[in-house]
Amino acid sequence: MTTDKTPSEGHVDDAGRLGAGADPDVWEVFRQEKDGEPMRHAGNVRAPDRELATHYAREFYSRRNESVRLWVVPRTEISDLADPDLLQPPLDRSFKRPGGYVMRDKLDAAKKRAAESAE
Repeated sequence: MTTDKTPSEGHVDDAGRLGAGADPDVWEVFRQEKDGEPMRHAGNVRAPDRELATHYAREFYSRRNESVRLWVVPRTEISDLADPDLLQPPLDRSFKRPGGYVMRDKLDAAKKRAAESAE
């Protein structure tokens, strides 16, 4: 079997095929445990259609009220973007990362000023 790494078609290999090369009967399940939390990959189910996949997902991943929301997605619709050239941003925007601003130092300075003015 050949390996196709075209981003629009997904990554196709013998281990866990995604995109165009995926098994059409495999559905990926994502769940949200509590309102406001992110969706997380829960696992997958094997079903011939969307309706049955939804029933299986509900039975396997929400039977004991451990989920408030489920997403059931056909594996064939998942795009695997693994090309390092496409994943690198064209410009350096590291200054926009939260770690670029040290709020702890500013908060400590403000506390010191407040303590000095209270004395």
